[in-house]
Amino acid sequence: MPNALSSSEAAHHLRLPAETIRYWERAGLLAPVGRDYGGRRRYSDADLEFLDVIRCLRLTGMPIRQVRQFSDLVRQGPSTARERLALLRSHRAEVLASIRAQQDALGVIEDKITRYQEMVQTS
Repeated sequence: MPNALSSSEAAHHLRLPAETIRYWERAGLLAPVGRDYGGRRRYSDADLEFLDVIRCLRLTGMPIRQVRQFSDLVRQGPSTARERLALLRSHRAEVLASIRAQQDALGVIEDKITRYQEMVQTS
């Protein structure tokens, strides 16, 4: 794999700690990656692309158990596309609900900031 990245290079590319990537691999979220002649991990473009999907799923709150389920479905091939689609649609609904809740909470915080700014300016 001449164009593959080392663990540290992959981590830098994905803006993740290398230990996170290794944990995801141990947790079964990523298929075993290729190794160089010295036994060191080498991440291909396909590995990096899938790691980025995992990063996004985790960033948006998908539990490891569900990410593992998604990863298992991906490894089973195209016949699982409907199941993957359903899983991602369900997760999207959860993410959108979370965004709405965060926006509502941010509105409360913005109101408090405005009130406190007014208090500070008039004192």
